[in-house]
Amino acid sequence: MNVDIRCSSDSISNVYSATKMIIHLDPGADQDLVIEQAKSILLRGGLVACPTESFYGLAVDAANESAIQRLFFLKQRDPGRPVLILIHSAECLRKYAGRIPPIALPLIQRFWPGGLTLIFEASGRISPLLTGGTHTIGIRWSSHPIPTALTRAIQGAVTGTSVNPSGAPPCRRADQVTAYFDDKIDLIIDAGETPGGTGSTVLDVTRTPPEIIRHGMISQEEVEEVIGALRQ
Repeated sequence: MNVDIRCSSDSISNVYSATKMIIHLDPGADQDLVIEQAKSILLRGGLVACPTESFYGLAVDAANESAIQRLFFLKQRDPGRPVLILIHSAECLRKYAGRIPPIALPLIQRFWPGGLTLIFEASGRISPLLTGGTHTIGIRWSSHPIPTALTRAIQGAVTGTSVNPSGAPPCRRADQVTAYFDDKIDLIIDAGETPGGTGSTVLDVTRTPPEIIRHGMISQEEVEEVIGALRQ
């Protein structure tokens, strides 16, 4: 594996102390060692920035309340705004969705892994910080190998929010992440520039018929080809 590691010693608050790192991961390189490093950081409550299908995302262990609080503080995010999570398999969904409506199944089969986030009733495993008081949770299985490997490594879920202060443009490059947050993120996995474009489409399947909450990678027409007309 060809990686370029740059470090600076520092500690952030009492929640997590570590050496901040930027790891450059060349295309096609073996990512196993990088994922192991990221796993260690995530399980200790750290913040990891990594590429996704569109922009760089900010991952924390979705089971770690302190890490989620750090994420909200760093992004200056309104606590009433939910944060979606990423998983690594359809089977993993059962841990985090309190109920999986039948209409979600053909969508999962067609669009996962990929650019469709589905909103479900949240299970008891989900922190209220992630639901924003809605009792629902957005869940996606990413088609990008790095966030999927992270969730598989920790055998759980990670947050899938973009790496940017709330309201600011999202990042397509690792240097943009650094420009926003300097060394406030414990690990940045620099895998080059991401495609950008739009984020995932967010579809609420707790409603009948389902409703698109945010338009994105998957068009309304593509969704309706699978399940019929959506709520307007």
